Amino acid sequence: MKFIKPIFVFMMLLLTAQSTFAASGELMNNIALVAILAMLVLIGIVCLVLLKTFRVMAALLLKPEEAKVVATENHPDYEFVLKAEQPAKPTFWQKVLSLKPLSEEKDMMIDHDYDGIQELDNPTPGWFMYLFYATIAFAFVYILNFHVFNLGKLQDEEYAIEVKEAETAKAAFLAQSANNVDENTVALSTDAGVIAEGKAIYTKNCVACHGANGEGTVGPNLTDDYWIHGGKINNVFKTIKYGVPEKGMVSWEKQLTPKQISDVANYIKSLAGTNPPNGKEPQGDKES
Repeated sequence: MKFIKPIFVFMMLLLTAQSTFAASGELMNNIALVAILAMLVLIGIVCLVLLKTFRVMAALLLKPEEAKVVATENHPDYEFVLKAEQPAKPTFWQKVLSLKPLSEEKDMMIDHDYDGIQELDNPTPGWFMYLFYATIAFAFVYILNFHVFNLGKLQDEEYAIEVKEAETAKAAFLAQSANNVDENTVALSTDAGVIAEGKAIYTKNCVACHGANGEGTVGPNLTDDYWIHGGKINNVFKTIKYGVPEKGMVSWEKQLTPKQISDVANYIKSLAGTNPPNGKEPQGDKES
């Protein structure tokens, strides 16, 4: 009865953690946590069994032997003495722990000695054998689950799945990070992928005012060193984002994502010095 309360506490923790992780939908974490807590419960039970073992052994070792009385049929206490000399029935814990009273030591002696030292033929404790049989049963179930019916995933399969999930999460993070850019954090890039994305957006939205090659039509020439609103990557990003309403250039903040504005700005910067034919005359201030 002493062990019911600790075991109950362990089981409550186990069920609470299981329900919490089940609600979050993280199946693998749920299984791992249940396995860890189940192991803690098992360790707790083993510790309690060992504690009981020490107590029983101490009781057997420290209990003084009762004085033996020579019983005869004529002795007034014959029946009492006869019952006292009969071996007591083993208790539950003595059976589980495979413990025997000291009075039976002589029956457990092995027929050899080393320099007067004799050995007892003590069997393996019952609780240990139960755990051993449990590991055999677990191994059998494990083989059926992972190698026969293929219900579970092996470590290499779990690794491949987790790598794929990590790549998906990385791509989502990078996409989100890219859209966090603004005129203060935008960076100049010469990456071919960025330039290609920017060119596609430019061709779709900017050709009418700035020409197919950035030579300028209604809008200014984007290939020379002269800039009306600044030629740094931050200035170009800001001009595209907020537009120039008084000059007829609309704001693209609502139509394009920050990543797309950054790509267009980098494409425009890549046009510097290309000198396309029919380039419009310089406007604004020269920047090196």
